[in-house]
Amino acid sequence: MIEGRPKIQAGEDADRAEDLQGNSGAGRGERLFALGLFHMIERLLLVVIVAMTLLAVAFEILAIYQLGAILLADILLMFLYLEVIGMVAVYYAKRSSVFVYPIFIAITAVGRLVVLQGKEMEPGNILIEAAAILLLSLSALVIIWAISKQGTQ
Repeated sequence: MIEGRPKIQAGEDADRAEDLQGNSGAGRGERLFALGLFHMIERLLLVVIVAMTLLAVAFEILAIYQLGAILLADILLMFLYLEVIGMVAVYYAKRSSVFVYPIFIAITAVGRLVVLQGKEMEPGNILIEAAAILLLSLSALVIIWAISKQGTQ
């Protein structure tokens, strides 16, 4: 064992071995600084996403006020904005990306498209969009199932 450094056991990966021997490209302080910087940039971008979403909500409310009527499209769009804010809140609180939230947003967006196009859509397109919603729903179920299985082990 080199003085002050732990002995590397057989079977450890090469990166860990390099780190313990001090041969890595970046020092511990540099890595901590880089991770802190990336963490700060990540948080800043999350705040920007929420600010842009709230600005879009404000513009939508202004458009509703100017029109003098609330349409179904407006309500569905507000749900999309709400889901974006919810996704950011979950990511901010748990520090991990929950891949099911973007899928929920996609389901809402495709559903909104179906509702808004309504009677003008060809039946084939309705089937394709319904299949897309079904596929997205199944993928969300698989992700939720995998997360629950991972949590029980």
